[in-house]
Amino acid sequence: MRLSLRARLTLTYGLLFLVAGVLLLGVTYVLFEQQLSRGNTKFLATHTGPGPAAQAPRDSARIVDETRRLFEKERGELHDAAISSLLTQGSIALLAVGAAAVGFGWLIAGRILAPLHRVTDTARRIAGSPAADRGLHERIALRGPRDEVKELADTFDTMLERLDRSFDGQRRFVANASHELRTPLTLGRAMVEMAMHRESASPDVRRLGETLLQINARHERLITGLLLLARSEHEITARAPVDLADIVDHVTSQTAPEAKDAGITVETETAEAVTTGDALLLERVIQNLLENGLRHNTEDGWVKISCRARNDDVVLDVANSGPVVPPYEIPALFEPFRRLDADRVVTAKGVGLGLSIVQSIVQAHGGTITAVPRPAGGLSVTIALPRSPAPVRDAVSAR
Repeated sequence: MRLSLRARLTLTYGLLFLVAGVLLLGVTYVLFEQQLSRGNTKFLATHTGPGPAAQAPRDSARIVDETRRLFEKERGELHDAAISSLLTQGSIALLAVGAAAVGFGWLIAGRILAPLHRVTDTARRIAGSPAADRGLHERIALRGPRDEVKELADTFDTMLERLDRSFDGQRRFVANASHELRTPLTLGRAMVEMAMHRESASPDVRRLGETLLQINARHERLITGLLLLARSEHEITARAPVDLADIVDHVTSQTAPEAKDAGITVETETAEAVTTGDALLLERVIQNLLENGLRHNTEDGWVKISCRARNDDVVLDVANSGPVVPPYEIPALFEPFRRLDADRVVTAKGVGLGLSIVQSIVQAHGGTITAVPRPAGGLSVTIALPRSPAPVRDAVSAR
């Protein structure tokens, strides 16, 4: 059984008190025994030593011996009664005071550890937040004497302040990068298009322009994906009821031409699955999963999408056929710029951020995502999001 720190401190206080009490009771017993023996020896030496009784008749000697025996018997009974009373009453008092000491030790340990509980609660709220930078504005601000606990709390506050500044700097960097990186790409695309559409442009120039436009478009998608990844890792402040069934129907209709060109069949099975969150980000989740299933598939393959409500969650399942995926490669798929086939990084339509963005958005919404390889090839991805409360679902249905 795992005992808490408060319980261990209380047990330590109680055991130390009991050990000290037993030692004190033992020392008292030894001193009391010595005092009784010394007092009785002096009494016998005073009343039975040589004196007038030595000159008494022989009959008086027998009386003296009889008196001594009676005295020693009384002394023994008195000694045993005193020792028994000392040990019995001392033990009872020791147990009573020990129990009180354990109770006071529990209260004192609780007061001593209360600041540590504040530190733990603050760290748990921040660590349990679905957004990476949520709660970093909180501070413990512990008041009291400058002891070890206050130094720990102040150090924790300093760490939170530095992390908060770091995330603020990251957000500013993302905002600046959005402008600084998009502007030259837009200008470059415009210059390439102008060169391609000139009447004097040769076929080689047109082919080169098409290649450059593809590279430029890929860079634009890369920047968009990075910005979306940075945004999805932050707290979702604007939340509204969202039905995943509506988003699945909308996304599948948009990607129908791409699926038709690739020769892949898309099957949907939707039921009401209302959650709360950012509709645009949730749409990107379904879009990325569907595009991932279309682009990493085989000829005449298939993609199946379903959503439903389950207990307190709504569940989204996306499964697809495709190449066999080793189970040990699954964690790497959720890391940015990681692929199973590194040779397709340059020529692929994606940029290796699809599942990373999906995972970040799901975590920001307080959900979970799991991916399992299918034995016949392909992946099966399952997402669970918190279900919207009943009144909200009814309001959405009424619309």
